[in-house]
Amino acid sequence: MRKVEVCFSPELIHLHELEGKIVVVVDIFRATSTMVAAIANGVKEILPFPDLESCRQMQQKGFLIGGERNGLTAPGFEMGNSPIAYLKENHSGRSLAMTTTNGTQAIEKSKQASQILIGAFPNLQATVSYIQSQDEDVLIHCAGWKGHFNLEDSIFAGAMVKSLEATHVTEDDGAIAMKQLFEKAGHDLSGFLSQASHAKRLQNHGIEHDIDFCLSFDLYDLVVKVNPEGFLVKV
Repeated sequence: MRKVEVCFSPELIHLHELEGKIVVVVDIFRATSTMVAAIANGVKEILPFPDLESCRQMQQKGFLIGGERNGLTAPGFEMGNSPIAYLKENHSGRSLAMTTTNGTQAIEKSKQASQILIGAFPNLQATVSYIQSQDEDVLIHCAGWKGHFNLEDSIFAGAMVKSLEATHVTEDDGAIAMKQLFEKAGHDLSGFLSQASHAKRLQNHGIEHDIDFCLSFDLYDLVVKVNPEGFLVKV
């Protein structure tokens, strides 16, 4: 059987072998949830950037630009990091350049993988089904928060490990622990994650609707993948 493992932070990714594996990048609050929402609602492609200035310059090339730091829209950017914004506004057919505090950094550090997928609760089952159709081991790469472990990405990893258990085994202690955490707390994700540090940061910004969206299962039958040119696109 194929294997699945979990990396809890981009700061730990150097400890994992990426070549020949599918890497699923996860930033539940909110980057990967926003990326999935954007693609599902008509954005043609997303080009991720680790830094603000390179992303900002893409506006001159006709890109819609989205920038977030510390949970807030970065100065001078049209969009922040809210999935709800892409449900309310029509950006159909647009190319989006995007940079966030954690998620785009994790994508940047995953580039040695054979495939990079974008994972979120709203497209969990679609992503699992795609992975099960591929003959490769899987690494779930949690974006965390500024290098630290976080609850929301890690419990998503547990949900994915559990969803893959028919086809993938794990000998990874972190994956085993997160699967058990999801089995115990997954019935009330919003209640469990209300104690998460980043959920509290976002609540302080008054964006509870974003949190609700980010914790909604299987809204879209959609797989988002990084293509050879570095763009996030629908598979």
